[in-house]
Amino acid sequence: MSSLREYFHTDWAAMTWVDWIGLSVTVGTFLLMLGLYVYVFRPRNRERLERHRHIPLDDE
Repeated sequence: MSSLREYFHTDWAAMTWVDWIGLSVTVGTFLLMLGLYVYVFRPRNRERLERHRHIPLDDE
């Protein structure tokens, strides 16, 4: 178990600002996709989303 803990160990103090930006973008994208997943697959939103089903096929 300790080898697994060592494998996933993160030295937070050694992270650069680029690492923090990458971490923030990754976590933000994950939360956004999770929120969209919940919004799209919630049954009460079905009618609202089904009304816009053929938007890509409209000429106007």
